[in-house]
Order: sequence, then C-alpha cells, then structure tokens
Amino acid sequence: MSSTKILIYDTTLRDGSQAEGVSFTVAAKMRVAKKLDQFGVDYIEGGWPGSNPRDMAFFEKAEELELSHSRIAAFGSTRRANTPVEEDAQVKLLLDASTPVVTIFGKTWLLHVTDVLRTTPEENLNMIEDTVRYLKQQGKEVVYDAEHFFDGYSNNREYALSTLEAAKCGGADFLTLCETNGGKLVTPFREITNDVINKFPDSKIGVHCHNDAGVGVAVSISGVEAGAVMVQGTMNGYGERNGNANLTTIIPNLELKMDYITNCSKHLKKLRDLSLFIDDATNLRPDIRSPYVGAASFAHKGGVHADAASKSTRSYEHIDPALVGNRTRVLVSDMSGRSSIMMKAKEMGMEVDGRSPEMKSFLEELKQLEFKGYEYESADASFDLLLRRFLRGEEEAFKVLRYHVGVGNDTEKKDAVSEATVKLKIGNETRHMVAEGNGPVSALDHALRKALVQDFPTIAEVRLVDFKVRILESNLGTDAITRVHVESTDGEQTWGTVGVSDNVITASWEALIDSVSYKILLEGESV
Repeated sequence: MSSTKILIYDTTLRDGSQAEGVSFTVAAKMRVAKKLDQFGVDYIEGGWPGSNPRDMAFFEKAEELELSHSRIAAFGSTRRANTPVEEDAQVKLLLDASTPVVTIFGKTWLLHVTDVLRTTPEENLNMIEDTVRYLKQQGKEVVYDAEHFFDGYSNNREYALSTLEAAKCGGADFLTLCETNGGKLVTPFREITNDVINKFPDSKIGVHCHNDAGVGVAVSISGVEAGAVMVQGTMNGYGERNGNANLTTIIPNLELKMDYITNCSKHLKKLRDLSLFIDDATNLRPDIRSPYVGAASFAHKGGVHADAASKSTRSYEHIDPALVGNRTRVLVSDMSGRSSIMMKAKEMGMEVDGRSPEMKSFLEELKQLEFKGYEYESADASFDLLLRRFLRGEEEAFKVLRYHVGVGNDTEKKDAVSEATVKLKIGNETRHMVAEGNGPVSALDHALRKALVQDFPTIAEVRLVDFKVRILESNLGTDAITRVHVESTDGEQTWGTVGVSDNVITASWEALIDSVSYKILLEGESV
C-alpha cells in the first residue's frame, strides 16, 4: 500500500483516435477535454499539430477552454536529423499550438535509429537533447516519451538508457517509458522499469503501455509499483491495434485496490458516466464487459450467484459498484431461481412473495419462454412487463386488434415502399392508422406511433437506437425461429425489449409493442 500521488495523462484524443472506427470532430474533442478536466485528469493530450487540420483546429479552439485542473499537451517528435531545432517546421508547429505542455517522442531502439531515421546513434541523442532544451527555453513543460523503450532496452540497454540521459540533460520534466509494441509481460516490464528508476532516482518516470498481449493495464500498474509517478492511457482503452492501457480500469485499481492517490479520486463515482460519454463521443457501442464500468461488471445470472448476492453483495462483487457509478444487476434466464426473480423485481421497485404459488408458476412460465427462444438478459423492459402481467394482473394500456404490412413498388419514386396498417383499442376508443416506412418494421413502427400519440403524447420522444435480429437453430433454414432485440430511448432512459417468432415481422412487432408499452408504463409511474 502507498499514499503516493500518481498523475493521470490521457491520450484519448490523440492515441485513442488512432483506433479503428474512432474519429473525433473538433466539437467532440472540446467536449471530451472538458469532461476529462471535470473528472480530474492531470494531462490531456490533444493531438499532433500539423498531422491533420482537425488537430490544429482543436488547439486553436482549446485556448478558449476554461479548464479547472487539466493541462493540455501537444504531441510531436524530436527535430529531424541534421536540422537545427530552431528551423524544424514540426517543432515550430508544436510551439504554435500554444499549449502549456509539449510531449515529444524520440527513438530508443537502435533498429529505428539506423533503419528508420537513417542517422547515427550520436545524432539521435543530440536530436533528443536539443529538442527538449529548446522547448524548455520556450517555457514549456516537457514530457519526453521514449518510444519502443522496452524493445530498445532489450536490444541494447546502455544505449536505451543514454537516450533517457539525453532527455534529462535537456531538462525534461518527465521521462516516459513507452511499451509501443505492447508485447512485454509483467515481470520483465517491472524489472526494466525498476532498473530505470534506480538509474534516474531524481527524475519523474512515467509509463505508456499498449494492450497487444492483453496486459496493458497489468503492466501499467506494475510500472507504478516499480516507482513510476505518471500513467499514460486512454479512456475505454481506445487505441491502435488492440488499444492502449485502459484508464477506466487503471484509475479505480490504483484508488480502490492499491491505495494510491490520483486527482480523480473525488470524482470516481462519475467513472461509468465518463466511460459512456466517451463511447457516445466516438459513436461506438459500450463494452458491457469492461471492468468496473461495463453494464455486465456487477451482473448476476446463475441462481446460486444471485441467491448469494441477495444475501451479501460482497460474496460475488469485488467492490461496491456505486463507488464507480455502476450498480448491481440481476439477469433473468432459464438459469434463474426464486432469488433471481425476487432480486430483479426488487431492482424494478416491485415486492413479490418468493413463496407464493404465483412465483412458482411464473418461474416455470419464464423457463418455457426461454426454451422457445426468448432471452431477457438485455430485455429488462420486456421482463418487467411480463412480471407485472403475470404476478399483478396489470392490464395493458392498449389492445392490438389487427395489424398488416405489405411491401410493394412505388412507380413514381421507382423504389420499394412498405406500408403498414395498425388498428388498436385504447379504452373505449379505436385507433386505425396507416403509415409508410423504408422497410416493413419501419412502417409498423410509424403506424404504431401514429395510433398511440394522441392518447400518449410522450411516445413521440421514443426512438430506436438498436435493432438486432438473431436466427435460432439456423439449420432449419427459412423455418428457423427468429429473435429480435430492440433497444429504445427517450433521451433520458434506455430499455431493451424482445420478440420471438418463426416470422421476423411478428417478432419485430412484438418487440416494438413492448417498447412503447414500457414507455407508457414509465410515464404513468412518473405522474
């Protein structure tokens, strides 16, 4: 255990943007930077000036940011070989970014010095020292990233250490050991880091790790244990190839497991919110299995697990999920027992008697439904409605009298068109509506909303955010059972519903009905 302060250096906006499928707009970068500052991150690496117009635009806008804690860093390389640092165009762009911090990387591995830079080992050392010194003379805080340090160290220890010495002589504020290839395991990583710290006892050492061997978080933590005082990484582990070390895992590990101090500690309960915010900014689906922040991190499915968790959450939860803004969830499936159902009902604000005959009947019905292909793990809304109908006998807000959908061709538009007819009974009134859509499910959705919106205006707030179709027992071909999962939101809450049928339209319709029924239920409870 330790009370050492560990600085968090976030490179989501630079290294994270190199991940496949990740791209930030300038506006998104501004929002993310503000959010990271509010969370207590110490350094925010905004990008590489000159690498693309978007990064330069961000640095121009970043001067308008009113940050309460974080310091923005511009990222770049050492000067070019045989070029005076004052004349190097890339170094000039680093200064033009007008950030208080500049992070530069230099070559550690002789292979890169001779084969990539095509210069001498001596000139490489001069490039490092000259660039660091020049940036310090311009009043910048300088973080020196020793690229491929661990490969370079394994190839030639003395030369790798000499590159750090050059950065130190130039006045670098931090010497960061970069595991650029992401292949080192914990023991050699710790040993090498420990050697560096012994060699440079008066320097502040950082670590920058990747996840190519699946141990990005572990090696980062081992670096801290060896004495590093700065950890670089990205939120949600975004990054090139298999990603960077994941800060949403590293930070709670340091705070909750190892008793290190970070400036994020007082905001730790907002960690899950931050994680989801970053996912939203990148337009990527959250990883439900991400440690600490994932939706499945504290989810219990097996009856024995759920029963134990209902008596003592510590029995199957390594921390209180509220510490990181998460919560305990119970997944209902054919593995469920009474304890699971009772916990799920309690989670939904319902009290049920686990010893009642109704509970036994409901459990049997649930297992039969799952046997037919229903799956409620990601369809909490459908389960909630099922529980209310079965145990409470609650009536539905509306009754479907008839629905029909057809697909044809619009001769004027010269395109396929879908048209749906929906007939509902709401109280004593009948609603009969027709709508078109770009597909049969879209047409049904539009017609259903038109039929309901007069009586339930908040239905207009609901939109579908995900639609998944899975074929069960695909060996049956076109006769196979289809399961449709729909995820809906009203802008504040998100819920999942499920439908199952040997007809994909019927399965979709069932999921859509549950989706709007749940919104009506939510609205009724909020009144």
